[in-house]
Amino acid sequence: MPPLKIKSSLICNRYLSKGLRSTLLLLAASSLFACSQPSSGVSDASTTSASTEDVLAVPKTAEPNVINNSMMTSVSKPDLLKNVSATVYKDANCGCCKEWISHAEDNGLSATAQDVADLAVFKERYSVPNEMRSCHTVVTTDGYVFEGHVPAKYMAQFLENPPVQAMGLAVPGMPIGSPGMEYQNKFMPYQVMQINKDGTTQVYADIESVEQQL
Repeated sequence: MPPLKIKSSLICNRYLSKGLRSTLLLLAASSLFACSQPSSGVSDASTTSASTEDVLAVPKTAEPNVINNSMMTSVSKPDLLKNVSATVYKDANCGCCKEWISHAEDNGLSATAQDVADLAVFKERYSVPNEMRSCHTVVTTDGYVFEGHVPAKYMAQFLENPPVQAMGLAVPGMPIGSPGMEYQNKFMPYQVMQINKDGTTQVYADIESVEQQL
């Protein structure tokens, strides 16, 4: 892969688990996916770098499932998050963050994107556990936190009846096929995790297919 493409993909690799990072690296060898595409617009936020050796040293893992193209078509429900407003803290050059915002807005979310130089500052501020972190952090006006590529469907479900002990939801890493991470009709099963106020986490939903996200 040309050096420039490796550099751009590293922006989003910062918060990946080792397994997910290796999977994305294998896929990126043939073609860039959404997260490695710089978004147009603000470019003054500083980007995060890591050594190429660190990325290439990650052990190989199985590739995601290949699914029918029609299954990846997004189903928009404009009323799903109609009365919800939130701020999205992200890196200026993160393309998959931009794609997730489009997914959320198509489902009614009123989103304000803020490109920040140091995402860790905001993840610490909103008490996102290290193992739950992803490429962007979403904070609603009510103070609930949604980390990473959480489907709008589950955001709405959570906000409709928030568990007393919960502060939000997270999709750790960046699973391929999750909203904003669509790539070559591939899908990686993943979990939506509930983040509790006491710092603990628990499974909120097991996502085994694309249909479950819609």
